[in-house]
Amino acid sequence: MDVPAKGNILGRMVPARYVLAILGSIGMAIVYGLKVNLSVAMVGMLNHTAIEASVHDVQDDDNFTAPAEDMQCDTTGNSTSAKEADGPFPWSSEIQGIVLSCYFWGYFVSQIPGGRIAELFSAKWVMFFSVTINVVCTLLTPVMAEAHYVAVVVMRVGEGIGGGVTFPAMHVLLSKWAPPAERSVLAALVYAGTSLGTVISMLMAGVLTATLGWESVFYVMGGLSCAWCVLWVWLVQDSPQSQPLISVEEREMIVTSLGGKANDQEHKKLAVPWKAVFTSGPFLAILVAHACSNWGWYMLLIELPFYMKQVLKFNMTENAVTTALPFLSLWFFSIGLSRGLDWLRSREIITTSTARKIGTLFASLVPAACLLGLSFVRCDRAAAVSLTALGVTAIGGMFCGFLSNHIDIAPNFAGTLMAITNTVATIPGIVVPIFVGILTHGNQTISAWRIIFFVTIALYVVEIVVYTIFGSGEEQSWNKVPEVDEKSEGTPLKNEEIV
Repeated sequence: MDVPAKGNILGRMVPARYVLAILGSIGMAIVYGLKVNLSVAMVGMLNHTAIEASVHDVQDDDNFTAPAEDMQCDTTGNSTSAKEADGPFPWSSEIQGIVLSCYFWGYFVSQIPGGRIAELFSAKWVMFFSVTINVVCTLLTPVMAEAHYVAVVVMRVGEGIGGGVTFPAMHVLLSKWAPPAERSVLAALVYAGTSLGTVISMLMAGVLTATLGWESVFYVMGGLSCAWCVLWVWLVQDSPQSQPLISVEEREMIVTSLGGKANDQEHKKLAVPWKAVFTSGPFLAILVAHACSNWGWYMLLIELPFYMKQVLKFNMTENAVTTALPFLSLWFFSIGLSRGLDWLRSREIITTSTARKIGTLFASLVPAACLLGLSFVRCDRAAAVSLTALGVTAIGGMFCGFLSNHIDIAPNFAGTLMAITNTVATIPGIVVPIFVGILTHGNQTISAWRIIFFVTIALYVVEIVVYTIFGSGEEQSWNKVPEVDEKSEGTPLKNEEIV
């Protein structure tokens, strides 16, 4: 039974589907902002003098001498390279890698359960849980850091558990709220919130760390995020049918465009056709693209501040600005590209498959080329910043590329499919900080980072080849399976019993 549209409050001001998308985008921004703030705040948390002294002791013991071409960039005469105050924690590069990567331990285990819960019960409340647990753990981080770095690990794992369910939950909501003609735009709007959150978080974290101390990063950002929780509970529902603040016209348009399949009230349960999923070429293409792309994404998201600090010798403020602003251009680029591709699709100039491949190609080929250039510009800071900005901007193509593709091929299982690919794509988030920490331990040089960049380029090439050949935007036959009767303990209904 449909919920009556009481006063059509949202319908008179702004379409309800865009309220959902905007709040979803802000929610993604909060989760990603609270994830990356540690990458910037840690620069102020660390006792760099003690860490460098311990590294030099190891190098002296081993008679270590770096080749001339491997030395760090010379900052003599650079007024912006003045030494900044040390923080309280003498964490080694290995400990730093663990603290940054442990987020993905929780992220890894929560996605598939979260995706199924969102599909079978309520994606709205799964998303609410995600943001709330991130806020709580963020507010507790300063106290835990003073206790022991292991306590910070526990907080980060908790944030990861919450963060892991965001993409599956939003995919379920989009599958019920986004008309096919607007799917790219709405998906890009929601998921581009990750880049907007990155921009705001990096800038705020840099300024707060430099002015009020590293603890303020967690208290201020965590506190401000609480307002979203209230708005989300008040303004968002799981489907158009359960939204009392929507116009009748918008509700009918959404449900009709989705073939009348958005009835959230009946909680119809569909058994996931696991064999068909894991033998599907289009799905496996998404999985490979997602995993390879995430390696590059996390490389730029998590490790870029350290590259700017350790190799190019940017100070705290410069670091925050140079690493954050490209994510703002990413936001604009992703919205513009998604609208352009939807316009071409609406006029049947390109197919959905072509649109997804174009978006994915932007998100892989351009960053790969920029990393190749970054490997050889050495200490040219202007060139390095320009290449980094271009590469990060182009990554925005993934939001209307492979990241929207799950809903195309199987809208009934969009949350589960996203959970599967994002779970596999979480592995790079665990490996990247440790991989970088090992390669740069006592060797924070251009040549060490060049190896890191080459590995990333190779994975981008794999993504381009696999997704271009096997990717598809067409709905797959296994998306339509017999429904499971809630009273029959999983026994599929006969065709004549399905209404």
